[in-house]
Amino acid sequence: MQQNIIQGINKLPLVLNESGSKKLFIVTGSRSYQSLNFRDMIKSLDIDKVYFTEFTSNPLYEQISKGIELFKSEDCDGILAIGGGSPMDVAKCIKLAVLAKEGNDAIIPPLVNTCVEIDGTKIPFIAIPTTAGTGSESTHNAVMYYEGAKQTVTNDGILPDYVFLEPSVLKSLSQYQKKCTMMDALCQGIESWWSVNSTEESYEYSRKTIELIMQNWEKYIFENDDQAAANVMLGANYSGRAINITQTTAAHAMSYKITSLYGFPHGHAVAVCLPVIWKYMLDNLYHENYCVDTRGIEHLICIFNDIAKAMDCNTAQEAISKFKYMLSKLVLVNPVDNKRNVSIQILTNSINTTRLKNNPIVLDKNTVRLLYNVIIK
Repeated sequence: MQQNIIQGINKLPLVLNESGSKKLFIVTGSRSYQSLNFRDMIKSLDIDKVYFTEFTSNPLYEQISKGIELFKSEDCDGILAIGGGSPMDVAKCIKLAVLAKEGNDAIIPPLVNTCVEIDGTKIPFIAIPTTAGTGSESTHNAVMYYEGAKQTVTNDGILPDYVFLEPSVLKSLSQYQKKCTMMDALCQGIESWWSVNSTEESYEYSRKTIELIMQNWEKYIFENDDQAAANVMLGANYSGRAINITQTTAAHAMSYKITSLYGFPHGHAVAVCLPVIWKYMLDNLYHENYCVDTRGIEHLICIFNDIAKAMDCNTAQEAISKFKYMLSKLVLVNPVDNKRNVSIQILTNSINTTRLKNNPIVLDKNTVRLLYNVIIK
């Protein structure tokens, strides 16, 4: 489906009016909603509203089920998701469960691993991100936890119809939040470009992600510049559009357990993984059977060169150095662990092998362990 991306919030009342929705189901974080500078606009909208805020940052199936029941009991017919990745994920799961004939079963195993049939046009869905990071407002994926296990929900029908990019919301974030979310977006853009699933369309989204962030990151982080914030937010959205096509690769796969083990926000965790994996791939390009991208080694070399060019660098090695310089200037340090051998084994065993398969250079468990030995200090 075609998604409409709108910069600024002013057209929200018009879009809602045109959607035909009579009762709006608003999914948002209770804290983040209170800090919104356009909260009064939402409140004054001439439409019935039902708010759902009862979920955590890693949404649980039980929490989402409450949202599904509330949506149904209140006879809502439209969804507005406001916030970071979690409200987006919750809203997507609710829409899928409400529309699928399988109901709540559509978002849990085994059905979550199949593409259930829904008509996404039946419930208008508007998304307003309040961070510049995951780009989840432009993906057909959602994450939630069922019986302690992470589940990825995927369905074309849960992609929001409209996305409003309002950069003024970023002013309420802490500087550390801005750093982490921005680096998540940059990593997504880079990973998507070298993914084995990349396409001509995803290349352009990746290019725009990297160029917008690289040209604006210092003004966004250190000067709180309004135009830089708008550009980084747009770059983050492009990163979501990129991974919507390609999915992420090894840096993301290796980051998840770092988040839970060391309490690092996701963007920080993935950012310390990426340059280590990037260097390993460059060092092993010509090893026999290491390149698993069917387009071949020369194609991958071109990709690495294009990424470097988007970062305003002459070589891939220079691009890695520039990425490390960003980490240093942003003070995003690697995890330090006095029980690193035990932790590295835990990290290695945690890997999602599906995301490793998206990586253009093969990574087995032994290689992953060696990479963690570099990442964990």
